[in-house]
Amino acid sequence: MRSQRPAPAGLATPTANQARWLLIAIHLPMIAVPICYTGLSAGAGPAPSHPAVPILLGIPLVALQLRHSLAAARSARPRGWPGTLLAVAALTYLPMWLLGWWSPWLSATWFALASVLMLLRGWPRIALSVGILVSDIAIQLAGVPPGSVWNLVYGVFYGACSAVPPMILYCAARLVRVLTELHATRAELAELAVGRERLRVSRDLHDLLGQSLSAVSLKGDLALRLLARDPRAARAEVAELTALARDTLHGMRAVTHDEHAVSLSVEADGAVALLAAAGVDTTIDVRLPGLAEPGQRLFAWAVREGVTNILRHSDATRCSITATSRDGLARLDIVNDGVRDAAATGDGTGLRGLAARAAALSGTATAQRTPDGGFRLAVEIPEEPT
Repeated sequence: MRSQRPAPAGLATPTANQARWLLIAIHLPMIAVPICYTGLSAGAGPAPSHPAVPILLGIPLVALQLRHSLAAARSARPRGWPGTLLAVAALTYLPMWLLGWWSPWLSATWFALASVLMLLRGWPRIALSVGILVSDIAIQLAGVPPGSVWNLVYGVFYGACSAVPPMILYCAARLVRVLTELHATRAELAELAVGRERLRVSRDLHDLLGQSLSAVSLKGDLALRLLARDPRAARAEVAELTALARDTLHGMRAVTHDEHAVSLSVEADGAVALLAAAGVDTTIDVRLPGLAEPGQRLFAWAVREGVTNILRHSDATRCSITATSRDGLARLDIVNDGVRDAAATGDGTGLRGLAARAAALSGTATAQRTPDGGFRLAVEIPEEPT
């Protein structure tokens, strides 16, 4: 797999945990506004009997809002949320009605609106949100002296802007949710990438080692048979066997780094040599100059897999490997006459891997008996893979 470059310093993606702490931190200055404004007796309305009274009302209010916000960050609603929503409404509006804190406690409605946005759905959320904003504007306008146009404009503007802090809370909760989902998605994609890489390595190793080990076994048997009557030829076979083992080791290393490349012409030449050494009369024609490189690689893997199956699972004496092009489709056929019953199912690991390679190019790979008792491996893909 390709390694990802680390993000430049200062551009690191924020984590869900960082966003959660930001969400918690936003609550503190928001609750400080009504507490300080009321405790300092700013604005219209009677002063509290004791400066600690706004604090005693603000602590449970912000605690309930934190409960709603953290639940919204998990795409959930807390247990007993209708009761806690009513409690937020009571802590917001009862001090205004009972204690006369209309103007100084007005910013506490931020939490009521934020809770409505987080807990309700559909039309109830819209209706209550509009109602809270209208009441904020009405409360501001109630204290405007007659004939004061500036105060009238300020009251309307302040009441309308009271939607901003609740929206900040709502968006912060959604940010936590989105970052959590992003982290989960990245973890899932990483697992899928690991799984795909494992399948690729497994498939490539199977396709690579299948033919190579079959060739090693074939040349080893041939060297043993030649040892007594032709030691020079036996040594030549052993030398080829050693070179083949080195090539296989190199191929294994390339597969693990996704650098292994196959060539249709090279695989075709190797197939002729291996089948000839096994005593199989082979005819081959795989020249398709118009086939794109991905198709060439697929046919190379198909030749390797087909020859491996012939060497391991057949008693063939004749084999034909032909590539043709017709109606925009490129087709490779590998046919032999020595299929065994156990090998005629077409359900081996290598054939499944070859079918997966073909499907990636919008093609198919099939293996079945021929009417004359032989065996055919056919791979067909569009000449211009999609």
